[in-house]
Amino acid sequence: MPTAVEQIHAKIAELETKIADLRIAERELLALEKSSARQAPPAPEPKIKQKPGPKAKQKPAPKASLRPKVQSEPKAKAPAEARQTIGNAITGVIDQHGALSAAEIAEHVKATGRDINNRTVSFALQALKKRGLAKNTDGKWSLPKARGRRPAASTEASNQPAEAAE
Repeated sequence: MPTAVEQIHAKIAELETKIADLRIAERELLALEKSSARQAPPAPEPKIKQKPGPKAKQKPAPKASLRPKVQSEPKAKAPAEARQTIGNAITGVIDQHGALSAAEIAEHVKATGRDINNRTVSFALQALKKRGLAKNTDGKWSLPKARGRRPAASTEASNQPAEAAE
């Protein structure tokens, strides 16, 4: 049986490992907070209202509207404009990695640091499909083939080797 001193040393060792784990978790949280702080644009400073000049030519006050203006709307839209939409993130993943299942797409989007689940990706993929921006073949999602003409430079470049072969 271990002595009291040995038991105390064992308990100290357990506590030190727990402290080390907590320090690692703390560093990870700080890194996440710093990265999210970098992505968010700084809040705009409130504008200072200036006193009106001389009363010589002032415009009449605007008529009151039936619907009151909500002051929080522009502030709520600012962070949304800075972030990429889910649809753009999904099409970027498909463009980069090729045809993928919805679960694989969700994993790639999560890897970019976005808090998203498979259901959200599935709904976004269905919306992209309705708009003709994505297609589903055998459970794999891909981008539809680009329709339209190729640029003239690429067709001329492809004709040059044919002419050299003649």
